[in-house]
Amino acid sequence: MVRARSGRPKTRPRTGLPARLLAGLTAAVLTSAGIVGTGTAQASGIHSAASAAAPAAPAAVPRHAVTGYWQNFDNGATVQKLKDVDDAYDIIAVSFADATGQPGAVTFRLDPAVGYGSTDEFKADIKAKQAAGKSVILSVGGEKGAVSVNDAASAQNFADSVSALMDEYGFNGVDIDLENGLNSTYMTQALKSVHDRHGDVVVTMAPQTIDMQSPQNEYFKTALGIKDFLTAVNMQYYNSGSMNGCDGKVYAQGTVDFLTALACIQLEGGLDPSQVGIGVPASARAAGGGHVAPSVVNAALDCLTRGSNCGSFKPSRTYPGLRGAMTWSTNWDAAGGNAFASQVGAHVHGLP
Repeated sequence: MVRARSGRPKTRPRTGLPARLLAGLTAAVLTSAGIVGTGTAQASGIHSAASAAAPAAPAAVPRHAVTGYWQNFDNGATVQKLKDVDDAYDIIAVSFADATGQPGAVTFRLDPAVGYGSTDEFKADIKAKQAAGKSVILSVGGEKGAVSVNDAASAQNFADSVSALMDEYGFNGVDIDLENGLNSTYMTQALKSVHDRHGDVVVTMAPQTIDMQSPQNEYFKTALGIKDFLTAVNMQYYNSGSMNGCDGKVYAQGTVDFLTALACIQLEGGLDPSQVGIGVPASARAAGGGHVAPSVVNAALDCLTRGSNCGSFKPSRTYPGLRGAMTWSTNWDAAGGNAFASQVGAHVHGLP
């Protein structure tokens, strides 16, 4: 699903396969893959930032966390500084790091449109959020991101540049939001290198729905490849159209069943519940489709963690350790009166 910088509705390129056929194929893949349980990852949910050159203030990712993307650009949503982001957000993903002329390498520059007078002011806001117990991470990619990590050299360049930006700004970690595909072998290699240098790095991912339909998909394989330190996969449950659930049935986006049945693929495909989050747009203006009311997100969270408030799909078991929820973006949330932060945020923090 495309996360539009412009704010204009975008539609994810379709696979060309009819939905029912795709459902059958997915069911077959899930069966042949022998999907079992949630694995043995020891995801404590607690991460403290570490950096060789400029250590960030300690920050913790709580057992149940709310993630929000902060826009380093003005696309019609409320323009914010980091200090303006609602306190309900536990992980703030600064969007976006961009590609350089060196394969795999990324860079980050503050957009003057967001109102910072200096880089030091931005860094001070990062430290203030961390002092309040939040994690501030750097998101790589987005709709227009063209970062390619497809060999050992570009993997090294990615790790070197991400680590350098963590050191320079004090970021707690990195978010992978590459919407034009990735290579699991070399992205896993790159992220392990970042982890080697920053042992308590916060790593999140925001794949599109098609990227997490099977453990054989590259995004899914990357998540499993870094399972021992992965913080959360906050899949984008929007700009998708109908997709397949873990039962092989097709579900329409914008429903509680879509959220629960697609989350089930990850939960039964090898990720720990603490590594699964539900990602939705903060408002109808934030995406081309798939926006749901906060009450629908909360119902899906209840269904997955408690077995209550489900739609027609009800998982065979509950996942009380589910990480939480994500939204694009804190800016669009602010434009709508912070409904996601106040309603979903409170619900996430009250999960078992």
